[in-house]
Amino acid sequence: MAESTTPKLNKDIFGVEVTNHELLRLAYDSYLAAGRNAHATTKKRGDVRGGGKKPWKQKGTGRARFGSSRNPIWRGGGIVFGPLGNENYTKKISVSSKRVALRQALSLANNDKLITITDIKTTGKTREIADFLAKQKLPDTRRVLVVVDEKTPEMLRASKNIQSIMLVRATYLSVYHIMNADAIIMTPAALKSVETWLAPEKTSTRKEDA
Repeated sequence: MAESTTPKLNKDIFGVEVTNHELLRLAYDSYLAAGRNAHATTKKRGDVRGGGKKPWKQKGTGRARFGSSRNPIWRGGGIVFGPLGNENYTKKISVSSKRVALRQALSLANNDKLITITDIKTTGKTREIADFLAKQKLPDTRRVLVVVDEKTPEMLRASKNIQSIMLVRATYLSVYHIMNADAIIMTPAALKSVETWLAPEKTSTRKEDA
């Protein structure tokens, strides 16, 4: 079902020296923030129903002055500085910085010997993927990131019932996926796509004419 290969990994992508983890943290948080939805909503003082009548007269009662029961300090009143449902929680990160963070994450995973390059062939049966994981000595309790060049219907059908597997296309890799994986299985075609996508840009150093 699978033919194991040991290609030489590109050092510019899988052998980057990581001096600090600030960029990794930014890319990690950016992924989580992009999936956060603003569902919570609250009503301001002007949105609360009722409260048009003054609760009691201004003077003579011995109590504090109040003009409306919609006052934020009253029970059932408006909420001060509450969420309105239109918050934007996304954190911006440039494309170049994101690719640098991905190279760092892949390098850390490679240093820990978590990356396996092998071809996966399946007819769509879950048993085939389960046997493949057992052959790779990966129990169901471990989180396995499977990186493919294309998500075929057979691969989707075979892996969807195994909770420990996260199936991701090569060009949709994220620092979140890599950092949370106990093992990374990448097909040769996916490896080629990753190397093409994350290849560092070469800057030309042309000498000025004397």
